[in-house]
Amino acid sequence: MAVTASELVERFYHQVWNRSDEAEAWKILSPDFRFRASLGPELRGPGGFVAYLRSVHAALENFTCTIEQLLATEDCVAARMRFSGRHRGKMFGIAATGRDIVWSGAAFFTVRGGVISELWVLGDIEAVRRQLSPDRKVDSFQL
Repeated sequence: MAVTASELVERFYHQVWNRSDEAEAWKILSPDFRFRASLGPELRGPGGFVAYLRSVHAALENFTCTIEQLLATEDCVAARMRFSGRHRGKMFGIAATGRDIVWSGAAFFTVRGGVISELWVLGDIEAVRRQLSPDRKVDSFQL
């Protein structure tokens, strides 16, 4: 039986991200996979993604992706996400703080030929920076 786009996305988060399963990444990502993340530049191929995965896990201990909602068609998936981890390595130029951080985001997947071919993630980077800043100053938006 063919794997659905939603099932691939669930494997991507539960096995690849949360378990840091690089072998699974190579199985479910297209050889010409295109990845654009909030935390870095556009990357190509499973190898580019795996390098990014390693860097995020190096900076954030117990990095976890939680799917809060999935919306899917046959070849596209949108996910509302929650990300969390303990800051243990340099991130945004900020040395490890040991703080637990959490932020929200959205991810948009394209699936072709039974593998993930594209992913674009939009995360609340400002929430991450506020949580990592030494004074934790929160600027409010005012009209």
